[in-house]
Amino acid sequence: MWLLFAFGSALFAGMTSILAKIGIKNTDSNLATALRTIVVLLFSWLMVFIVGSQHTIDTITSRTLLFLVLSGAATGASWLCYFRALQLGTVNQVTPVDKSSTILTILLAFMFLGEVPTIFMGIGIVLLALGTFLMIQKKADSAESTGTKRRSWLIYALLSAIFAALTSILGKIGIQDIESNLGTAIRTVVVLVIAWGLYFSRRSIHK
Repeated sequence: MWLLFAFGSALFAGMTSILAKIGIKNTDSNLATALRTIVVLLFSWLMVFIVGSQHTIDTITSRTLLFLVLSGAATGASWLCYFRALQLGTVNQVTPVDKSSTILTILLAFMFLGEVPTIFMGIGIVLLALGTFLMIQKKADSAESTGTKRRSWLIYALLSAIFAALTSILGKIGIQDIESNLGTAIRTVVVLVIAWGLYFSRRSIHK
């Protein structure tokens, strides 16, 4: 069953990249992240009430809440960097770098959670890293030949991958003693606060 949900996650993540690229052409990336978070927040809390886990809020420990907040902060940072990367680069440029978070997550899970990868997972990590490198090289060569200007998208894409990996590790620790939908909803509240806070702070600076 986990494989079905994982496949669904990959499918919707791919759709998110395309829709996001279309939606932020003429929109501030921070505003786009903030608006997107509202939609995610509504759906996440809807799921909480559908499964009835809102009644368990008072049982959340301070440790669980801390890691949920940290995971939410990492999620917010990842989304902000990802949207900015999409605004500066193409989907084909940004996505391979962003998805390298899979490699980082496996390595962090080994370091902090004691999850030892199998030999086949090790081979997969090497192949993923190699594939990501080759895709970046191809896009970089294409960019130089067509005179494409800046590549700051790469920095934001790398930061998006790093924060996404941290999200997975912190989220894993945070949702061990809480219903997963409720954990996601609480994390999304943190993301919403960060996204709108950054948007309004940037607006006040540029006034």
